[in-house]
Amino acid sequence: MKVKTSAVFPKTPSGIDGLDEITGMKKNPQKFVVEGKLVLQLYVSGMSPRSMDAIDKIKHLCDEHLHGAFDLEIIDLYKNPEAASEQQIIFSPSLIKRLPLPKKTLVGNFSDTEKVIKGLGIIIEE
Repeated sequence: MKVKTSAVFPKTPSGIDGLDEITGMKKNPQKFVVEGKLVLQLYVSGMSPRSMDAIDKIKHLCDEHLHGAFDLEIIDLYKNPEAASEQQIIFSPSLIKRLPLPKKTLVGNFSDTEKVIKGLGIIIEE
């Protein structure tokens, strides 16, 4: 069953030069269209500053833009090393979008919110 959600989520004004301080995206209201509920897995290596930063950025992105249309599982590769080989994780942090298909894997620090949103297959309409 496919559920299509679309809504306009205005951003709170903050930051300078017309960009949101946390996401780095334009502050103009945008429409995010998500086909179904996103099922995401974030693979991190322990509680290093890099891992904590990735967790914060992905949680913020999901809370701000997806408004409940997501399931996020955070997997620590130090506590669950077999997950790396099972899921063919080479780099950490890695974000995998399981559903809706197609499956996608994103790697990096997730600081470019617009690229992450596009990489997840979320359509942005202005």
